[in-house]
Amino acid sequence: MNDELRPTSRRAAKSPSVARHGRLKRHSLWKTLAKGAASVLAVVMVSGVSVAAYAAMNLVQTAKPTVTLDSEKVLEGVPDIGAIDGGVNLLLIGSDSREGQGDGFGDPDEETAVLNDVTMLLHISQDHTHAEVISFPRDMLVSVPECTDPEDPEDTLSALSSVKINTVLSYGGMDCVVKTVSNELGITIPFAGVVQFLGVAGLSEAVGGVQVCVAERIEDEHTDLYLDPGVQELRGLQALQFLRTRHGVGDGSDLGRISNQQVFMSALARKVQSDGTLTDPVKLFGIAKAALANMQLSSALANPTTMVSIAKAMQDIDLSKLAFIQYPTSYVEGGGALEPDWRAESVNLALQQDVPVVLPTEQDSPFSSVADPNAPPPAEAPVEEAPVEEPPAEEAPAEEAPPADTTAPAPGVVLEGVPGQTAADVRCSAGRTLDDQ
Repeated sequence: MNDELRPTSRRAAKSPSVARHGRLKRHSLWKTLAKGAASVLAVVMVSGVSVAAYAAMNLVQTAKPTVTLDSEKVLEGVPDIGAIDGGVNLLLIGSDSREGQGDGFGDPDEETAVLNDVTMLLHISQDHTHAEVISFPRDMLVSVPECTDPEDPEDTLSALSSVKINTVLSYGGMDCVVKTVSNELGITIPFAGVVQFLGVAGLSEAVGGVQVCVAERIEDEHTDLYLDPGVQELRGLQALQFLRTRHGVGDGSDLGRISNQQVFMSALARKVQSDGTLTDPVKLFGIAKAALANMQLSSALANPTTMVSIAKAMQDIDLSKLAFIQYPTSYVEGGGALEPDWRAESVNLALQQDVPVVLPTEQDSPFSSVADPNAPPPAEAPVEEAPVEEPPAEEAPAEEAPPADTTAPAPGVVLEGVPGQTAADVRCSAGRTLDDQ
């Protein structure tokens, strides 16, 4: 794995140069798995089952101390128990910190990196008719604005340029990640949450497991994941392994991992809409408990009424209008990092204008998931016989009607060449064996 770029100094008074982050144990299974922590949480939020319509303040109090975001100032008043008024932008951050995660996840004193290796934005439209989940590659280079030092609120951390996005949590905390992504997209993000990896296993257990499609065998000795082709039900540790695997899917890159996570998230969204999860208080309580016990929330999101209101805003969105999008990037010269490319502007525009997106029907990138190889071919339309024409009867001339308006409403922003899928799309993991690695 390439060394990451990260700042050597956190203080504005010192040089804003960058350096490499500390090395961790190369073969730590839990370090490898940790970075997928936000993936399950993303769908828990977008499926309307999150944070708990049925859990009240006692569950919120199990979460870690909250963080007040500078962007929260845009929120006015407290929403009632109905759907939140207007749209929602919520950043979900997966941290690989071991703090409070038990002995099996490595020594928190020795393995001290706190990287946001999963960074996802949930956008719910103003009219609650569509939603998008944007995944940012961990090696994407970003500019970091000045941020308040989370360890000393009286101090300001210097702005940085061309650092990998997954180093920002360690540099400036949750609020700094929010400001960085907000600046990149050109939108305001008033809600955020950081989740650790115990939350992933607990969440997948709470929903009773998730069935995913595997097109070709997955073999990954780094995460200890081995899956045969076909439909596999994943829960607990195995779900975490699946979300984290990189070497075992696609082209072996982090981009392949994002596509694999989208396979899982779309399958989870379909499950909770179809099996009664949304009406099962026991499942909802378990999901809320698993999430909140391993999360740090922004202050506004920690309000149970706000959580319920966000969940209600999602409950009627059609699966075909829930899009999982990989933020478009290209490798920089020499590789080892990525930067947003010309396609990113269309994603930013869709978010800024709050319009739905249209994803490519074909995903032909080497890191993409694949269509279900066992799906039946589309049925051919029946051939209808042409009707026998009768000679027209003579009619009195009628007044000429105005031409009909054939202009169809715009479907939204077309994301040309942007990888992703909707929750309605059944796609499969493109597995890799050890021989291919």
